[in-house]
Amino acid sequence: MLNLIVWLNDNIIWGIPMLILMLGTGVFLVIRTRGVIFTHFGTVMANTLKTIFKKQVNEEKGMITPFQAVCTALAATVGTGNIVGIAIAISVGGPGAIFWMWVCAVLGMVTKFCETTLAVAYREKNKYGDYVGGPMYYISRGLGWKKTAFTFCVFAVIASFGVGNMVQANAVSGGLKSAFHVSVYVTGIVLAALVGMVIIGGIKRIATVAEKLVPFMAVMYIAAAIVVLIINAGKIPAAFGLIIKDAFTGTAAAGGFAGSTMLYAVRIGVARGVFTNEAGLGSAPIAHASANTDHPARQGCWGAFEVFFDTIVMCTITALVIITSGLWSDEGMDGMHISLTAFQNAIPGGEYIVSVGIVLFAFATIIAWYYYAEKALEFIAGIKAIKLYQIIFVVLVFVGCVAEVDVVWELADLFNGLMAIPNLITLVALSTTIVKLTQDFFEDSKKIRPKNTSFSSFLQIMK
Repeated sequence: MLNLIVWLNDNIIWGIPMLILMLGTGVFLVIRTRGVIFTHFGTVMANTLKTIFKKQVNEEKGMITPFQAVCTALAATVGTGNIVGIAIAISVGGPGAIFWMWVCAVLGMVTKFCETTLAVAYREKNKYGDYVGGPMYYISRGLGWKKTAFTFCVFAVIASFGVGNMVQANAVSGGLKSAFHVSVYVTGIVLAALVGMVIIGGIKRIATVAEKLVPFMAVMYIAAAIVVLIINAGKIPAAFGLIIKDAFTGTAAAGGFAGSTMLYAVRIGVARGVFTNEAGLGSAPIAHASANTDHPARQGCWGAFEVFFDTIVMCTITALVIITSGLWSDEGMDGMHISLTAFQNAIPGGEYIVSVGIVLFAFATIIAWYYYAEKALEFIAGIKAIKLYQIIFVVLVFVGCVAEVDVVWELADLFNGLMAIPNLITLVALSTTIVKLTQDFFEDSKKIRPKNTSFSSFLQIMK
């Protein structure tokens, strides 16, 4: 089974066709929107980074603040992929994989902006008065492709068991066992209980936890990484040179490292880039759709910021730590131990900082991905199915902590790719709508509109 999944990932799901679809969609959307994210980058930052510390109030039932929405989305993206996933990408694809991860992120900023904008524009309220949205809504309402929307939701629910649950839980138990010798069974019981306590509170509780947890863990990890980079400052220029050089030549074998080709570096870079920032998957827009915002494109700016912070900032810092450590070419170490050792060798107790970071990142990812799958399940089976899903989800948190998850890692890549396919096709099909909403917002970014962001509010614009 593992061999079959690996073959599918290597040759189909993350082979040449997916690279063309993923990168091609990004390029297409950049052209269609005239690169507005880059030409108006100041406006994007003014609507995101500069507003973080402003007081934001939830004015409607079933809504969260834009910052809570992006923290929930970042909770899902800033996870083990930023630490363990980067180490795996470099050790398997060579340093050149990071360059293609950057390319994926630059295009991903536009892709995430577009899918977030559509998620808010096409959202609706469920019977409890909560806003719900995401690819399943803009696929079904924007294009009328109800079967495609259903398929996306099925992929999202299955993916939540892997990328959003067992992979993350295994990283938590592995990190605590390596650093503090905590039994994986103890970790499994405690983590499952904590996840259960959070997810029963719905998006409000998930967003509240994410709003406090994400900034704290990001600052803690970045501060430690900067200390390591200051210590290894003399090696940073060479690290950047290695990233650029190997991106176009592949990595020659060195020590125990088997080497990689340029094409393999591209595949690994794009796959891990999508795994970390989720641009194009359609997952994060589900959280953004609950935000209290006056215009879809304003929340779209938060989507672009999310990718910028996750990959351009967080992943680059991790990559430089790993490359300057020289451990990336040691085939005797897995991704987890490469990251732990890189920090440990530079600063006393560094491995503990990474372990705590992995625990916090992974926990945040689990609760965020639960919400994504909950909304997907609600779309295809109704609210009544959620209780059973909650039980299954919590049980699998424990299983992920105590079981081997090699197959789950590959399944995560598989279903990430399957989610992306219908979403990317829909973004291209609805590009005219995206252009109209984008132009309406950026032509006068200071325009204040009534705080009513239902589908009907922007019907005339989209027509």
